[in-house]
Amino acid sequence: MKLSKLSRKMLDHHRAAGRTKPFAFAVITLAAVSLIVYSETTMSDVSLHLLPFNKAAVDQQEARMPESVIHPLAVVRSLQLQSIHEEFGEADNKDDPEDHSSYPLVPPLNVTEEERIRWLRENLVNFVILKSDNTTRKFHSRVVRFLGQRCLSQFFMTWISPVSSFGSRELLGIESLFRAHPKGCLVIVSRTMDSRRGRKILKPVTDLGFKVLAATPDLPQLLRKTPAEAWFDDLRKGNKDPGEIPLAQNLSNLIRLAVLYRYGGVYLDTDFVILKDISSLRNCIGAQSVDLVSGNWSRLNNAAMVFDRRHPLLYKFIQEFALTFDGNKWGHNGPYLVSRVVERVKSKTGYRGRFSVMSPMAFYPVGWTHIGGLFKSPENRGDARWVEAKIAQLSRDTYGVHLWNKQSRGLRIEEGSVVARLISDNCVICRSIYSS
Repeated sequence: MKLSKLSRKMLDHHRAAGRTKPFAFAVITLAAVSLIVYSETTMSDVSLHLLPFNKAAVDQQEARMPESVIHPLAVVRSLQLQSIHEEFGEADNKDDPEDHSSYPLVPPLNVTEEERIRWLRENLVNFVILKSDNTTRKFHSRVVRFLGQRCLSQFFMTWISPVSSFGSRELLGIESLFRAHPKGCLVIVSRTMDSRRGRKILKPVTDLGFKVLAATPDLPQLLRKTPAEAWFDDLRKGNKDPGEIPLAQNLSNLIRLAVLYRYGGVYLDTDFVILKDISSLRNCIGAQSVDLVSGNWSRLNNAAMVFDRRHPLLYKFIQEFALTFDGNKWGHNGPYLVSRVVERVKSKTGYRGRFSVMSPMAFYPVGWTHIGGLFKSPENRGDARWVEAKIAQLSRDTYGVHLWNKQSRGLRIEEGSVVARLISDNCVICRSIYSS
């Protein structure tokens, strides 16, 4: 491999690290980077390639990972739900979406399981996400009617945070989705965005003719005749331990699986910048990380999934959620869940050839520990060349860039940075790029 290519990779590493390393560490890094470059080179041309699984690497990651957070900078936040837009009429919520009931209730810390269950029972009335009412019961009919509008592709997102948290960065992500899929339809599953204020936020996009619907979910209906139906019934009765992590955050993991199982299509977190058409993909999930020695995937992620309606792997995901739910461990019901299930079924009859695992370059080309480097403007010619090389690589090999909002939300998008360039090249309205 040419030294110039290695130099670019080294620059990538040093920009992410943000400081000069001693010579000895640089030598070690050079060796590691060689493996990274080799791994990326062997996988960059893969679109629907089934990567093998490396369990030892997963066990090592789990041993190092804190149980309740992703890493020291992680902030426990509400999860985002999928979104759709239509003429809402009677679907307008009379309640102020900024009412306290829109915020996720956080269970008390350092209490026993019995005390958390008692807390859940005492606060069930405040968990609006568990309720079924006249608005939520229209969810299915609204979605079916909306998706019947000659959608060439259908997308789902989730948003369970207050509507005030849905900012310009999320809207720019939606713009990038429609830049790549102008005839697609997007459903945002959300009570807070299914409101006058939510429709006002989405109006710049819908005024251009793009199809977006924000709809309040009806979880009893959505989970009916799925492996999670009985689990959810017990939860609504206050018979389940919600765990220490906000319940809405864990329910978002379940909702994304349920909407794909019922309707089929593409699920995306709202913190993606979409670079190219995803509609050609079928029945796949993305690897977040790969073992550098074996080239096998070591962690999957559920932030981007593409599946047909009632796909058996989705059924297994939902079943695993209900059977192994643990509200105390971050990721247990999300990324770790899909990783566990795929590792178990990948070689079983009935699953072989029915789904694919995509390389990290497809949706997670930059890990959460290095995402900050993509927000920085180039300071010299070397930086500028690195930005150009990174843009070229992502444009060639990546469907969408996950921005890891929990880590990057507080970062400013600097002019000339990789993120700024990607957004400006893939937006349709392109407002507030640098203030997002």
